[in-house]
Amino acid sequence: MAALGVGRTAVRGLLRAPCGLHRALGASAALQQIPRAKSENAKSEGTFQVTMLPGDGVGPELMHAVKEVFKAASVPVVFDEHHLSEVQNMASEEKLDEVVDSMKESKVALIGKIHTPMEYKGELASYDMRLRRKLDLFANVVHVKSLPGYQTRHNNLDLVIIREQTEGEYSALEHESVKGVIECLKIITRAKSQRIAKFAFDYATKKGRSKVTAVHKANIMKLGDGLFLQCCKEVAELYPKIKFDTMIIDNCCMQLVQNPYQFDVLVMPNLYGNIVDNLAAGLVGGAGVVPGESYSAEYAVFEMGARHPFAQAVGRNIANPTAMLLTAANMLRHLNLEFHSNLISDAVKKVIKVGKVRTADMGGYATSMDFTQAVIGSLDV
Repeated sequence: MAALGVGRTAVRGLLRAPCGLHRALGASAALQQIPRAKSENAKSEGTFQVTMLPGDGVGPELMHAVKEVFKAASVPVVFDEHHLSEVQNMASEEKLDEVVDSMKESKVALIGKIHTPMEYKGELASYDMRLRRKLDLFANVVHVKSLPGYQTRHNNLDLVIIREQTEGEYSALEHESVKGVIECLKIITRAKSQRIAKFAFDYATKKGRSKVTAVHKANIMKLGDGLFLQCCKEVAELYPKIKFDTMIIDNCCMQLVQNPYQFDVLVMPNLYGNIVDNLAAGLVGGAGVVPGESYSAEYAVFEMGARHPFAQAVGRNIANPTAMLLTAANMLRHLNLEFHSNLISDAVKKVIKVGKVRTADMGGYATSMDFTQAVIGSLDV
């Protein structure tokens, strides 16, 4: 530990300091703590303001499904809608600032996938990445849980993937050192590694989970991933009631496919989390059924767990609204609208369990609209 430049006492002092992260996510404080103040203000006006970014691909269609279900369930939410898209020529610094201003007001957002073009046009950081940086959305949380009534290779799964998403390979630091040689920098810092590790252990504590697994490649990237792993070990010492384990990323992927039941909460750097999110989503039905969320010390953004624009489905009325509706239900729980949250999530799960109305990705023939109407019909209002 001394070789890494900090002693155990210093680590304990840092992690116990009353910083913004502790205010936003302590073991005894709900994830909803910061937006709750805004929610109380909104309650006096009868509604909650939420920033909405429909995104690209089928995002606008999925947001329409959310609006229809919210309307039918009389959810007291007003959406402040903004369109930020690089592929639709609706992206600029001005629009990005408008979204950030809206977030400063609402503290909560529901967003679709903002597609990132592969072509390099002089700016390495996409607008999606820049938005996350401006809001400091350091923690992405994807709860991978089997849906009752929908059979997959592994059933009764319940695991959580927590991903650091402000640095790592997504730092947008690339350059051509000499002709034909590109250097891409992966940034791992002690402060952000400790922060995401503490988030993971606080999450496990708050949610009553028993184990955290740090996923890494420290056998090869001895300094970068080595630092991340060391930070996780140091933080784990402060949570003796939570079992701590480590696993190399390639073995983790195999174990997830062979025996995912061994995992509870997994914490990992940026790129690994992006890959594992999608792999794990595939275990329970794919991108169309897994909700997700991202947190900073001040903001909460709700989005699908596996971020895919599904561009080939645009306008065809075939996208599965499940993931976005469950994401929206989680958002309502974050706003302390427990009744409406349960109302919508129970209706979605009821439709899937009955099995008569399923979209193509779940082996059925229903359209997006059919599924949305079935959910509305299942609302116990």
